[in-house]
Amino acid sequence: MTLTSFGPANRIQRSAETHPLTWRLRDDGEAVWLDEYQAKNGYAAARKAFADMDQDAIVQTVKDAGLKGRGGAGFPTGVKWGLMPKDESINIRYLLCNADEMEPNTWKDRMLMEQLPHLLIEGMLISARALKTYRGYIFLRGEYTTAAKHLNRAVEEAKAAGLLGKNILGSGFDFELFVHTGAGRYICGEETALINSLEGRRANPRSKPPFPAAVGVWGKPTCVNNVETLCNVPAIIADGVDWYKSLAREGSEDMGTKLMGFSGKVKNPGLWELPFGVTGRELFEDYAGGMRDGFKLKAWQPGGAGTGFLLPEHLDAQMYAGGIAKVGTRMGTGLAMAVDDSVNMVSLLRNMEQFFARESCGFCTPCRDGLPWSVKLLMAIEQGRGQPGDIETLLGLVGFLGPGKTFCAHAPGAVEPLGSAIKYFRPEFEAGIAPASAAVPPLARPIVIGA
Repeated sequence: MTLTSFGPANRIQRSAETHPLTWRLRDDGEAVWLDEYQAKNGYAAARKAFADMDQDAIVQTVKDAGLKGRGGAGFPTGVKWGLMPKDESINIRYLLCNADEMEPNTWKDRMLMEQLPHLLIEGMLISARALKTYRGYIFLRGEYTTAAKHLNRAVEEAKAAGLLGKNILGSGFDFELFVHTGAGRYICGEETALINSLEGRRANPRSKPPFPAAVGVWGKPTCVNNVETLCNVPAIIADGVDWYKSLAREGSEDMGTKLMGFSGKVKNPGLWELPFGVTGRELFEDYAGGMRDGFKLKAWQPGGAGTGFLLPEHLDAQMYAGGIAKVGTRMGTGLAMAVDDSVNMVSLLRNMEQFFARESCGFCTPCRDGLPWSVKLLMAIEQGRGQPGDIETLLGLVGFLGPGKTFCAHAPGAVEPLGSAIKYFRPEFEAGIAPASAAVPPLARPIVIGA
């Protein structure tokens, strides 16, 4: 899998004007360290923010630019920043970077942290200035050992250059930044579970309200943003709102660019920085190169394992939140997966639901019990032992575990691909239902409360 923003040579010419996230990348894939980063206009946006803008102006600029969270939820970043308290007497505030990239088929944040660690640090520095936070943490997926090494080196470089620590750029503003590696739990991608884990607690989501902006890490106001989100901030500050908005394609309601990718049996799996509003077909055919010889596209997911499946006829949907919603699912992380015609959908869903069941924090009953139940039913269907009514039970679980039915969004994301797979490929599920003569007698089947 290529961890670059490169596409076909005749297709992408990266520049600061069109690729704010990736234009500084090296052709050899090595990390861009401080001297090279500054030679490529690095930290110029931070200097501008500190010298020419007050905190409110930075927040308003990000809000006007229309930057939205890039972790999957898509909440407006400037609005989120605006939730932080204005009370000057609250002198302890925190900025957390959610770098717990555990979504299957997603590796965009890894590329940014491994190859452009100073871009993330600059984004956090400007954001800390806007939010008046004196300390920041990068909560990093524990398996990302190279990213941890590169981020820690970049933090030390920034400290030595006076870009982190005390009296940054002579402004009187102090900001300390730490890299914190987690133990590898999917649920830590939920911001309040991340906060609990950072505090040394069990990684369960918290009840909201209160929201982290009011009561976050160690009871203090806290803002949590995704890696890619924070990496957009320097370009917005440096080049302005109108330029940033102009990057998106006509018709897109989301502004700027997005790291998008394709995995699966495509000819050119990889990662590219593209404007919001490109079509799934462009991403699949022009950048990923279509399917490898001998394979056909059966289905695809637009943004990670927690998004619903789409069919080849949906490839003309525009890649932005509203465009993907029109065909019945979510944009998610923007990294798509191609499912080829050799894949049995029941086996694929059994594998996915096993992952989601294992990663449940176990706090609420629908998720704790419902996801393992779906795994047992899918396993039976996969082995040809499914019973009449099992598909209807699975669809019932999709409803019982849907949005608003569980404590956090883990279970709704887990069952979204299940519901879409049954919708589009029901005959494959029906093929695993045993003949009536082989059915288990009713009294021999487990009795499930509420079934």
